[in-house]
Amino acid sequence: MTTDILGAHMEAELTSQPDTWRQAAALAESAPLPQQGQRVVMLGCGTSWFMAQSYAAMREQAGQGVTDAFAASEAPLERDYDLAILLSRSGTTSEVIAAAHTLKGRVPLLGIVADPQTPIPGAVDDLVVLDFADEASVVQTRFATTALTLLRAGLGLDVVPSIADAEAALAAPIDERLVAADQITFLGSGWAVGLAHEAALKNREASQSWTESYPSMEYRHGPIAVAAPGRATWVLGAAPEGLSDDVSATGAAYVEHADVDPLAELVATQRVALERARARGLDPDHPRALTRSVILG
Repeated sequence: MTTDILGAHMEAELTSQPDTWRQAAALAESAPLPQQGQRVVMLGCGTSWFMAQSYAAMREQAGQGVTDAFAASEAPLERDYDLAILLSRSGTTSEVIAAAHTLKGRVPLLGIVADPQTPIPGAVDDLVVLDFADEASVVQTRFATTALTLLRAGLGLDVVPSIADAEAALAAPIDERLVAADQITFLGSGWAVGLAHEAALKNREASQSWTESYPSMEYRHGPIAVAAPGRATWVLGAAPEGLSDDVSATGAAYVEHADVDPLAELVATQRVALERARARGLDPDHPRALTRSVILG
C-alpha cells in the first residue's frame, strides 16, 4: 500500500462530517431523545465513552437534568435513572450489551448505533440508527461526532455554527509542528474534556503516538512537566488565563483556537492523527491490535 492511500477510509469519513452532522440535526427533531428533567446515564466504550462524557457535561450545563457518563464496564448500574443511552457504532460491543441486559426492564433503554442488524437494537426500548455515519475505518471519526451532534441538537442547541467551523477546519492548512511533534497533550474544559480525551485516543490509535489528555485546569498540577521543545499542548476551546505563557516557557508548541467550536476543533485533531499516521507509514484504517468492535468470548 502506498503512502498516498494510507487511511483512505478515515480521510473520506472525517471529511464528510459537516454533511453527517446536518443529517443528525434534522433527525433530532423526531428522534426519541431525553426529555428535560429526566435523570439520564449514558454508557459506551472507548470513543463512545468520551462522547458520553461530553454529552453529560453539555446536558447538565444546559440545565436539562442530571446526566452521568460511564464506561459500560464500570457503570454503577444499581442507581436510579429515568433513561439509559447506549452508544455503540458496531452495535456489538460486549460490555454495552451486558449493561443492557442488566438494566432491561428496570430502566428504559435508548440505543444509538450505526447498524440496526446487531444485538444492541434488539435489547433496547427505543433506537436511533445513524447508518449514514457508519464507517469502514476501524478508527472512529464521523459516527462519534454525528452521535454527539444528534444529542446536542436534541438539547435545543444550535449546531449550525459548529458545522460551519468544521468546514473551516477541514479547509485549513495543517500545522506541521503537530505532525512532527514527538508528544501531544490535549486539554479541554467543561464538555470539551471528553473531546480532549477523544483527540488523544484518536492520535494513539491512528499513529501509535504518545498522547495525553486532561481537564485544562489540571494541566499545571503535574502533567505540564512533560512539555518541552518538539512537543505540543493543544487546547480544545478556551484556555485558562496564563496557560499559554506557562506552556510557551517550556519550549513546547502551544495551540489554541478559542473562537472555534470544540467539536469542530476535534475534527482538526482527527486530520492531524491521519497525517501523523501517514508520516510514519501506518494505516489508520487497520491499526495495530485493534478491531471494529470488542466482542468478548
